[in-house]
Amino acid sequence: MKVLVAMSGGVDSSVAAKILVDGGNECVGATMKLYANEDAGVVSTGHTCCSLDDVYDARQVALKLGIPYYVFNFKDGFKEKIIDKFISSYLSGKTPNPCIDCNRFMKFDKLFERAEILGCDHIATGHYVRIEKHGDEYVLKKAVDLSKDQSYVLYFLDQEKLSKLIFPLGTLEKTKTRAIAEKNGFVNADKPDSQDICFVPDKKYAEAIKRISGLSPKPGDYVDMNGKVLGKHKGIIYYTLGQHKGLGLGIENKMFVVKIDPETNTVTLGAESDLYSNECLVTDVSFVSKKPPAFPFKCKAKLRYRQEEQPATVYQCDEGIRLVFDEPQRAITPGQAAVLYDGDVVLGGGIIKIRNA
Repeated sequence: MKVLVAMSGGVDSSVAAKILVDGGNECVGATMKLYANEDAGVVSTGHTCCSLDDVYDARQVALKLGIPYYVFNFKDGFKEKIIDKFISSYLSGKTPNPCIDCNRFMKFDKLFERAEILGCDHIATGHYVRIEKHGDEYVLKKAVDLSKDQSYVLYFLDQEKLSKLIFPLGTLEKTKTRAIAEKNGFVNADKPDSQDICFVPDKKYAEAIKRISGLSPKPGDYVDMNGKVLGKHKGIIYYTLGQHKGLGLGIENKMFVVKIDPETNTVTLGAESDLYSNECLVTDVSFVSKKPPAFPFKCKAKLRYRQEEQPATVYQCDEGIRLVFDEPQRAITPGQAAVLYDGDVVLGGGIIKIRNA
């Protein structure tokens, strides 16, 4: 079996390549150069993907494994599909997840294109997630190591892609992964996991938007739940739902951001109790199975990467699906993904448009 292995330069994808080589597969390593942090006027912290150090590390592992290695340049599409969307989302009062967009609209599509050119039958990555085949259908499942599970960012995978994907780390604990890297003398055995958005390595999202777009945020009014003006905010790109620090009003311990309105350029503040709601509208929905469950159906839904999934009922509607939770959820945030689960099986997901739909 000939496999194109996406090698980010991190320990996970390196060990994934090692496992496949040891399994007798013909492997080809590839790093996708999607973006250079230097292009945005920032210096990499070493905790992002796509840096020159990552390319060096991936190349060293490929040499040690004795497999061909390529670097593919896809910077042009990245700016249009990921960075520009990230900026427009913040300007419209949403809090996007560009890493999901990167996986969905860049990495996997480009990997499948190059795999075909190189004559590879399958594609492998270092994601912690599992694929099983039940009858004539592929099932996407959580990783065995739940602390590293990445199924939330891969909810969009369909049957065609799953039939050609391999995730060698899905059944491994992270400690085992590092042990394999150390045993084989990989240069990145102790390398920290990638944690930051590649084009915002300092986590200062508003500053990145200003730097990349050249736009200056427009100050506006803080208002309370009744519309009373409380003071001035710095610009809506500085805020996200649930935020209570950095408001500059001297009452941060009591007030939280509960709504961001780009049309009126206002940020609504309220009590923490005002953050809770039972429903949200989810659009751009996709399901893993060929045939989604019959509506309405019960499942569990995760609204953030690090959140525990919560019981909900899913209803079909004109724009996508409506989630109604058994218990009120805190700070349901437009722009984030809502991913549906049946136990450890990923049903699908979409993007939160509004809460209290």
